[in-house]
Amino acid sequence: MNTLPMERKIQVLKALVEGNSIRSIERMTGTHRDTVMRLLVKTGDDCQRKVLDKYVHGFHSKLIQVDEIWTFVRKKERRLTPEEQTNLELGDQFVFVGLDAETKLVPAFTIGKRNGQTAIKFMRELKYRLAGNGRIQITTDAFRSYRWAVREAFGHDVDYAQLSKIFGPTTPGYGRYSPPKVWGVLSTIINGNPDARFVSTSYIERQNLTMRMQMRRFTRLTNAFSKKLENLKAALSLHFAYYNFMRVHRTLGMTPAMKAGISNHVWTWEELLSFGAN
Repeated sequence: MNTLPMERKIQVLKALVEGNSIRSIERMTGTHRDTVMRLLVKTGDDCQRKVLDKYVHGFHSKLIQVDEIWTFVRKKERRLTPEEQTNLELGDQFVFVGLDAETKLVPAFTIGKRNGQTAIKFMRELKYRLAGNGRIQITTDAFRSYRWAVREAFGHDVDYAQLSKIFGPTTPGYGRYSPPKVWGVLSTIINGNPDARFVSTSYIERQNLTMRMQMRRFTRLTNAFSKKLENLKAALSLHFAYYNFMRVHRTLGMTPAMKAGISNHVWTWEELLSFGAN
């Protein structure tokens, strides 16, 4: 990997953040898949430690939307053997993601099982990323563990509401995959006095679609998946560094980091990769 010229590294990373698979990148660029994976893990680790941890910290947010997105490592949960089920790094994994509704910045994400422990870990991370001044409003789905996680991380100094989707009856036919039709949405105030106009998860759900389109290992009904949790974490760190600092948001006309005031320009690939050289 160290012998790859800068142009080839950028070519590979561009293909990764646009949702290409490892083997397709191997065919397009002539770079061996093992080299592609080493570059992904190295760059992803640098993005987490030297970019996201350093720069996405201490900004003020008023409206946070939270959701989870499913994927798996090596095998789906139902395929795990009894011995493998004790390994929390295998099987179904959920990525808890928080998004600032005004700037579209993603300040925090956490990977783990869909349980209270992961929810608390995520909310603590979100609290750490946000500036301490000002009251914020949080909206999540109806996952029960969020109630305790928000209270544990933020106490009562937060306006918090949950959204529950009401699905209509279904008569699934052969080969049906689409979700049932949503008949309505129920809003429940959990703490404080959240503004009903901004109790929504629409932006974070759109972010979930972006993740599925721009990371091949999240694409449904394919044979693309992570073999190691380390690879999944690296792919997520690369994605969110690219999304926050390099990808111009069409609605904003700038990157989320610029809108949030933590960057004053659109980052280049050379700039991002320079952190790995330091």
